[in-house]
Amino acid sequence: MGSNPTRCTNTTMTKVNSSPQRHTFQHGKIELETVLKDIRNQDRLKLADPEWQKDNLEYDLRSTKWICDKTKSTKTYAQNLYAALCNNDFQKNAVWTRLEDKVWSCSWRHAGGIVADMREEGDYIDWYCSGIQGEPDESWIDLGHIPEGTVTDQIREDLFRLGWLVLESKN
Repeated sequence: MGSNPTRCTNTTMTKVNSSPQRHTFQHGKIELETVLKDIRNQDRLKLADPEWQKDNLEYDLRSTKWICDKTKSTKTYAQNLYAALCNNDFQKNAVWTRLEDKVWSCSWRHAGGIVADMREEGDYIDWYCSGIQGEPDESWIDLGHIPEGTVTDQIREDLFRLGWLVLESKN
């Protein structure tokens, strides 16, 4: 498999978390094995690319221990982070990034994959469409699930601590 790329934050080395089950929910079809191997290799190369890492919320989420640990701690937090990543734009809280109006966003599927990687288990499908659809039902409310696009105060504060802003909708 190779080693996980690392980065130096202040004086601590941090690994970039990845789920061993990522890209495998359809596993078992022999014709997909080569494709899956190629996807994993492309992911490893991307993770090691300093240009890809720059102003990239996915990289910051997957390579920051405290937020990965928090995402692993409860499925509710993980689902709330997934929901926040959906249908929102984010911006690195840095002068040039803000002046240049650079934004980061991702698809629902990609958001699910990021959460799976942070937890180091499962695949995007475990989180995809996990928000409340239509009228909330009691079992979803009890789990603490929220609709895609919703950003809780806790998630907003954690993203800010990570150095990112959730941009207000321009609509």
